Amino acid sequence: MPAEMTAENEKRGEVRKFSYDTQTYEGDASHPMHKEAWVYLPCGYDESRKYNVLYLLHGGGANQDWWFKDYPDTVTILDNMMAKKICEPCIIVTPTYYRGEEADKDMDITEHFRYELRRDLIPAVESAFSTWTEGDVSEENLVKTRSHRAFAGLSLGSMTTYRAAFYNNFALFSWYGPFSGCCGPQGERDPEVERIRKTLAEGEARGLKLDYLFCCNGDKDIAYPEHKEIMEKAEQACPQLVRGKNYDFYTIPGGVHDMKAWQLHLYHALQIFFC
Repeated sequence: MPAEMTAENEKRGEVRKFSYDTQTYEGDASHPMHKEAWVYLPCGYDESRKYNVLYLLHGGGANQDWWFKDYPDTVTILDNMMAKKICEPCIIVTPTYYRGEEADKDMDITEHFRYELRRDLIPAVESAFSTWTEGDVSEENLVKTRSHRAFAGLSLGSMTTYRAAFYNNFALFSWYGPFSGCCGPQGERDPEVERIRKTLAEGEARGLKLDYLFCCNGDKDIAYPEHKEIMEKAEQACPQLVRGKNYDFYTIPGGVHDMKAWQLHLYHALQIFFC
């Protein structure tokens, strides 16, 4: 990444706290759970135009503050990318799959987040901001506008990218950025290959196009061996994956499991998403 990407830019976007309610978990419609996310709005955000949306997740043990508040230089990188027209201005949402201290520790959050994502988060965000849904967050319109929606995440968020967004909400997203992992170092690899194959085959049968699956990792990252093996097998098993057209596995030589790598992954992903 060019050094100029981390230099302060006068054309700054805005990071807003976004509150919404979810009925996905315990409680009922009269007692929904209150959650928060951060929303990046590009410099010059204009409610009269329509913006693509990237939903961007943190890793294990972090929360919605990770990308923009814990690492504010992420915002500077975004400001520079958009000001220099390296990528199109877009809205970026950083939620959390965690539910607070009361969360069920036995629940696989990487799978279960799919419900909150579909039922609560996307409708709340895309009703509040100017997106391609134009305020219509019906199931039919969310599917119709899927090419204007991306999902990416790091580490446990990378696993969530596969499980919550790709496998279980393929009808709502056509751009994906798994950064550092698929099933985790102790996970079973062949079942993940089969899930990728099945998702793409069923999507193709429904006329749902994959715009891009941009996998990223560093070759010294703890998650690299399993991620690389799974995607090599998936590329062989899935005729829908065409390297350089709608799929790539981007590797940082010497890259490890850290924020420097993940910011670089985001920098490259945004040059691909929505193009």
